[in-house]
Amino acid sequence: MKSNVILSGDGLTLEQLVNIARGGAGIELDADALLRVDAARACIDHRLKTGNSFYGINTGFGALSSVRIADDKLVDLQLNLIRSHACAVGEPLPDDIVRAVLTLRIQTMLRGNSGVRRHTIEIMRDCVNHDIIPIVPERGSVGASGDLAPLAHIAMALIGEGSVRYKGKVISSAEALNAEGIEPLKPGPKEGLCLINGTQVMTAIGLLLCHDTKNLLLTADIAAGMTVDAIKGTPAAFDERIQNARPHPGQAVSAANLRRILSDSEIRQSHKDCDRVQDPYSLRCAPQVHGAIRDAFDHVVKKLLTEANSSTDNPMVFADDDEILSGGNFHGEPVALVLDYLAIALADLANISERRIEKLVNPHMSGLPPFLARDPGLNSGFMIPQVVAAALASENKVLAHPASADSIPTSAEKKDHVSMGMNAALKLGRIVKNVGHVIAIEVLTAADALEMLKPLAGGRGVEAGLEKVRQSIPAMEKDRSLSAEIESLTEEIISGKFLRHVQNKLGGALN
Repeated sequence: MKSNVILSGDGLTLEQLVNIARGGAGIELDADALLRVDAARACIDHRLKTGNSFYGINTGFGALSSVRIADDKLVDLQLNLIRSHACAVGEPLPDDIVRAVLTLRIQTMLRGNSGVRRHTIEIMRDCVNHDIIPIVPERGSVGASGDLAPLAHIAMALIGEGSVRYKGKVISSAEALNAEGIEPLKPGPKEGLCLINGTQVMTAIGLLLCHDTKNLLLTADIAAGMTVDAIKGTPAAFDERIQNARPHPGQAVSAANLRRILSDSEIRQSHKDCDRVQDPYSLRCAPQVHGAIRDAFDHVVKKLLTEANSSTDNPMVFADDDEILSGGNFHGEPVALVLDYLAIALADLANISERRIEKLVNPHMSGLPPFLARDPGLNSGFMIPQVVAAALASENKVLAHPASADSIPTSAEKKDHVSMGMNAALKLGRIVKNVGHVIAIEVLTAADALEMLKPLAGGRGVEAGLEKVRQSIPAMEKDRSLSAEIESLTEEIISGKFLRHVQNKLGGALN
């Protein structure tokens, strides 16, 4: 069990979020942040006594915002809001994403602009700490007014009317809350709206995918290095002087990684004076392409962390000024755009990896047997893994179409422009998995090519990558199904296990 993470409404890092979502860390609430929560709630209570209308507090919602609700119906108003909006469809979101969503929802409420009671936040904290995970269907958000439908399913669990996963079983939330001695929430004025108004679902998905993407980016450098050695390429294009002449940060980092990965290569020394002048772009330009993708990734992480530490409610409470103001911080456009940006970037990471796979199986480029088959003809070798990589890369090109380029009016034209940020998040998840598969195929293919160059050894990082593959996957001496091996290696790549092995052998982290 990892140490708890203290949430304060500000300063949450990607590593802390991953520790809560995937690492078993619990949540504690910052005392000063709870004082801001109390002040905002007092502002709500005070303003209600004025008899004025406040959106979502004593009025209807969306196109029904002009309907005034009687004071004795305000709790029913919040309950009806949660129930009516909990109509998402599709497969349930994975538990780690739901834990991340709860964490981000708590984080935004602790900023003191929501107007919830501290009791409401404490129930959400207890659900995370006792691993009571609401069942949240993944589809049904257009990403404006936030992720309304998915968040409403979380709220349903809090009021004891939804379903949750608890101790490995799906049961009613009322049963799980009772087992842990937690009283179901009875939402006060505005609290139902606070629970469902925000971008936390798309942001949570995006941030967890960024964590996985970092592993893909670093492993792509390893895969490229393995391919360079396997087809007797040259590291000359990775020279530091070339990178300094075009000082994009990611390019320099990727080239430095490749130099480390390829260091001390016996294979390189064996053909140092060959007549090949330049390698294909997929090898020679790896720092430029991988580096541009890294720079895009850094931009995306920065924007998503800004969102994670922001207030995304409507209306917003400003206790110091005794004001309640309606605005649009729930709109998902900042998130949708960067998720689409990362989708485009990662699609190209699969593109360049697939081209390197083709070089490995093409005897005219590799100088090795066709498709790396022992006894070609009788065996097909890596012919079809390259086809699989091509299919995945092509699928990514379809998925990379920006979801944020779309908008469709909802709520009787009241919500007339939406972000489609949830769609961007969901298809990004598919792209990340596809890219993991493609890189796994490149690593597997390069490993067999390197075997054919023995006894010559590749670079230090190259040999480390080969060693990690061979711990569980033997060379393909004759044809066999590779599906399970591709899947297992993909899991090791996305989780970072493959990367950590190589870094340990190199004596330090790649950048």
